[in-house]
Amino acid sequence: MKFLSLLWFKRIGIAVSVVVLLVGLFFLIDSRTAWFTHQADYMDEVDSVQHTEREIILPVLMHGMVVNDLHVVEDEVKKNQRFADLFAGYFVAPQIKQQLNLLPRSVYDFRKISAHKKYTLLVEHDSLKTIKALVYEPNPIDYVVFHLKDSLLVEVCQRKVDTLERSISGRIENTLSHTIEALNISHDLTNKFVDIFAWQVDFQRLQKGDQFKLIYEENQVEDKPVGIGRILGVYFEHSGNGYYAFPYDQGDGPDYFDERGNSLRKALLKYPIEFTRISSRYSMNRFHPVVKVFRPHLGTDFAAPTGTPIRTVGDGIVEEAQYKTNNGNYVKIRHNGTYTTGYLHMSAIASGIKPGTRVRQGQTIGYVGSTGLATGPHLCYRFWKNGVQVDALKVELPPSQPVKAELFPAFEEVKQNLIQRLQLIPAPTRDALPEVAVR
Repeated sequence: MKFLSLLWFKRIGIAVSVVVLLVGLFFLIDSRTAWFTHQADYMDEVDSVQHTEREIILPVLMHGMVVNDLHVVEDEVKKNQRFADLFAGYFVAPQIKQQLNLLPRSVYDFRKISAHKKYTLLVEHDSLKTIKALVYEPNPIDYVVFHLKDSLLVEVCQRKVDTLERSISGRIENTLSHTIEALNISHDLTNKFVDIFAWQVDFQRLQKGDQFKLIYEENQVEDKPVGIGRILGVYFEHSGNGYYAFPYDQGDGPDYFDERGNSLRKALLKYPIEFTRISSRYSMNRFHPVVKVFRPHLGTDFAAPTGTPIRTVGDGIVEEAQYKTNNGNYVKIRHNGTYTTGYLHMSAIASGIKPGTRVRQGQTIGYVGSTGLATGPHLCYRFWKNGVQVDALKVELPPSQPVKAELFPAFEEVKQNLIQRLQLIPAPTRDALPEVAVR
């Protein structure tokens, strides 16, 4: 019994010793940690961090320049304003103005500044209102930056253009122009559409119920439409007859062909201005609104606003370009040994158009006006075949070359693909596209 009591006390002693050893080690480790870490160390670190607050202002860019600290003035060029007039009320250093006066036209031609075009002034916030830069925008894609602060620098720039593919269908309720406008589509699309079918369809005599389907390209800048690209495929139904147009390039540039591979283009354009209203047709007995008598009217009148560009309907050489009492400002063009065309009552003849000048199809030769015997702005368009005046809207012209036999299989593949895509466009009526015979 005595032996057991001693053993019990010995075990208790060992346990107590272990506990004391563990407690001692804990305090030893804690104190050793303090040897390497001092309160002053923590104090210095905390004091070295300064509490600051800043408002970060993101740079605002316009035309590649930061404008946060500038005054931005946006305006349009007024009628008869010159480039120097845009500086009115602001300061440009005399040496910069001198450099502008000496700027060669190869760098920039100031005659290109036009009314109603947008420009932007970037102005310093100083007492003189010093202009840092002027940005002129002739169209939504191109812009010219004139840096004017220290020395003159001219940059001709372009915005990035994105091309998207669109499709549309419509039904004629009044006119093609009204239908396109109701669909909120650019008139540029109407003009391209009319040019394709100008010799197949009389667009001045469309009928209610005529319908169309189009696949086309829309050009965008900064997510905003700025113009129409190519028309990629068309189906047009007029008076119960269906017409197709398929673009295809045989190596000389894209042209439009029907389902049989015949070219839809003729040697001459049908309309000398973009599609508009015909105010008076060719007639052998028309009452003249100025001289108040009945007499032949051997031309076709196109009503259009003053200044509307007039285009030559085909390649040729200018025979006459002058002013005459009855014709006003007019241009006459010989296209070949068979065909000659005339364009009367212009407000102005285009620069460079004079006898002997060679012109290309679609080139601007003048602008709509009311000079000569005219009561209002319009174009009188005249057409001669073998020296005899004829009705320009009824003359039959030879078509351009059809699809070449060796290229027809490739054209056929393009055609069938476009027909399928046109058929997938929801029709404005229940009528489906007709089947197309395969050659």
